[in-house]
Amino acid sequence: MQLHWSKSVDSLTQSTHEELIRLVAQGDEAAFEQLYDSVAARVYGLVLKVLRDPSQSQEVTQEIFVDIWTQAARFDADRGKAMSWILMMAHRRAVDRVRASQASTDRDLREGIKEYKESYDDVAQSVETAMEAQRVNEALITLSSNQQEAIRLAYYGGYTHQEVAEILKIPVGTVKTRIRDGMIKLRDRLGVS
Repeated sequence: MQLHWSKSVDSLTQSTHEELIRLVAQGDEAAFEQLYDSVAARVYGLVLKVLRDPSQSQEVTQEIFVDIWTQAARFDADRGKAMSWILMMAHRRAVDRVRASQASTDRDLREGIKEYKESYDDVAQSVETAMEAQRVNEALITLSSNQQEAIRLAYYGGYTHQEVAEILKIPVGTVKTRIRDGMIKLRDRLGVS
């Protein structure tokens, strides 16, 4: 349905809004067209006041007229005027669009903050890990070369005590002693309790 606005807002030829709604409820397309021509400008104006965006206002106005077509049978003339019913629908639909838009913006903002926080946390974690690795390497240098070699093979190389013993061609007990003594010195040097 394409929007077009009639210049005369209340130019009803022979029918009132209430009569037109009753005919629309019966599926009368000519009555719907006449109703549309009569009230579209007012509906659009109200929606535009709420949304402040012409393209969204046109879209919402079209949705309102689809609602009028499908819900015309629900109109009760005893409860109020047709124009009031139409404008109430328009206002509700426009407010719903504002709320949906705000919810979408809030959701996007939350996701953006979450992604920023995750990336910030990743960077912070990487920096912290790099700084800790540097501290450990500086502390390792203070150990004897035998202790350094045994610890590097066991902790950085991933070798078992038995494998370190075989690589260094020394007894397993000696490997364990070098690693234990080196770790004690590292703990003291790094201030770890």
